[in-house]
Amino acid sequence: MTDDLRPRRSVLYMPGANERALAKATGLPADALILDLEDAVAPDAKSAARERVCAAVGDDRYGRREVAIRANGLDTSWYADDVAAIAPAGPDALLVPKVSSPGDVHAIEAALEKHGAPDTTRIWAMLETPTAVFNAREICAASERLAVLVMGTNDLVKELRAQHVPGRAPLTAALSWCVLAARDAGKVIVDGVFNDLGDAEGFEAECRQGRSFGFDGKTLIHPKQLEACNRVFAPSEDEVAHAREVIEAFEAAQREGRGVVTVGGRLIENLHVEEARRAVAQAEAIAAIED
Repeated sequence: MTDDLRPRRSVLYMPGANERALAKATGLPADALILDLEDAVAPDAKSAARERVCAAVGDDRYGRREVAIRANGLDTSWYADDVAAIAPAGPDALLVPKVSSPGDVHAIEAALEKHGAPDTTRIWAMLETPTAVFNAREICAASERLAVLVMGTNDLVKELRAQHVPGRAPLTAALSWCVLAARDAGKVIVDGVFNDLGDAEGFEAECRQGRSFGFDGKTLIHPKQLEACNRVFAPSEDEVAHAREVIEAFEAAQREGRGVVTVGGRLIENLHVEEARRAVAQAEAIAAIED
């Protein structure tokens, strides 16, 4: 499975200071987990939480789920100790908040290498500021180890002095620009969190918006958001069936030497076949991790 096909529909934050939450995560149907040392952990609990999440990664309790650890920011007093502990633990990824420049990515990569992180530990970068949005393309190109962009929409709204509104009109330009940057560089990008746990309809609508923008998945703050997120960011049964029909019709036309292919009365071109093959590959990758 190529890295960009690895399912990241649902990326769930879990508080690193809460042992019960870390244990509960072993049975949750999230594609990826972020064990959080930043916002979810009080200052006096940082050290204990760091030890706890590194041990959780080391005992391989999460199976095939992708596991990232979110460190504290580069400009905090905890960052150096975080990376020194996280690198040798070898999680799937180190997530760093408030990455704003290619230089930040270079510094993260150097710290991982200094502390012996395996090559399999990737960098995930949170984009949370106007500077980060403007620099998104350069950030994407800064390192091969950088695999995923994570939108920090709460902080971005604050930095813009905007408001949280249905439809996210104040963020659409920034979200679209960051998706453009990710796709240009062949990186994965996941959407920011939805804050209102009581608004299931609003959450699903935002998932659908995120998918329509081109995001690969969404970050989540509670397990109750998993079902809708996994469903929305996966190809539906009808989509997969149509994709297979497109592929079969195209391949049959090639064998027969026909230059024009139609499915359901619609002309099929190479780009439709590429989209169809990706949809089938996504469905197969999701099925593989859900076995």
